[in-house]
Amino acid sequence: MTTITLKSPNIPVELPEGLPEEKLLAFSPFSNWLMTLTHSLSLQHSNTTHPFHIDPYSLRSVKIQSFDLFGRSPNQRLGFLKLTADVRNAGGESLPGSVFLRGPSVAMLVMLTPDDAEPKGAEEERYVVLTVQPRVPAGSLEFVELPAGMVDEGGSFAGTAAQEIQEELGMEIPAAELRCLSDMAATASGAGDGEGAKGEGLPTAMYPSAGGCDEHIPIYMHERRVPRETLKEWTGKLTGLRDHGERITLKLVRMKDLWREGGRDAKCLAAVALWEGLRREGKL
Repeated sequence: MTTITLKSPNIPVELPEGLPEEKLLAFSPFSNWLMTLTHSLSLQHSNTTHPFHIDPYSLRSVKIQSFDLFGRSPNQRLGFLKLTADVRNAGGESLPGSVFLRGPSVAMLVMLTPDDAEPKGAEEERYVVLTVQPRVPAGSLEFVELPAGMVDEGGSFAGTAAQEIQEELGMEIPAAELRCLSDMAATASGAGDGEGAKGEGLPTAMYPSAGGCDEHIPIYMHERRVPRETLKEWTGKLTGLRDHGERITLKLVRMKDLWREGGRDAKCLAAVALWEGLRREGKL
């Protein structure tokens, strides 16, 4: 174990064997988490109505417990990080600080309608493309979910979404043609630019497990009309990057049934809520 001291905030960080300081500091999920938490803690002092203003909490130290590397040597990069954060107030009360850092991902709601569908029947024949693939952490070999992918270092959300659609669905969609439902909902509610969550500056995205993980997922949408034969061809189609361990089967379901068919997937449920809410308000 090695202990380093950060400059901002000025706290000790304990590193496990094999994780150099420079690799940790270059890992954007760690730096982004630290910056966001530091900002949120500062609001306790500047906002007199903050619930913790009288006895504010502070970050005292961080202990990196373990890490996973992605890629092959010598070009491996930090992928996942497990740490504990000591967050306490002057009275000795602490906040739960077990954290799994993996960074942001994106999810794609791709809706397809047969090009020969009558306008009145388009609603009934609006289909959503789902993926069925192994998800070992969930103990499943056939997990049904919206297409999704991790955002690489330096990557953009829209660019990652377009790339994942190409890799998993075989569709080429320019990033500029994707619409971010998460951003649209935040704008509609006046919670954009970090004004939500009382000015903490959290991303406009869905947090599937905020009690233990930093992952946040904006939901993107694309809709198009395609030949009816294409819908038949995609049902049960095998896709994915095999050299990345992906074994993906495509599944098409009616949009009206997405809440049921994707009921175990937080991305599906978030997409349904955002899409239906924006439609009710005339934003889509």
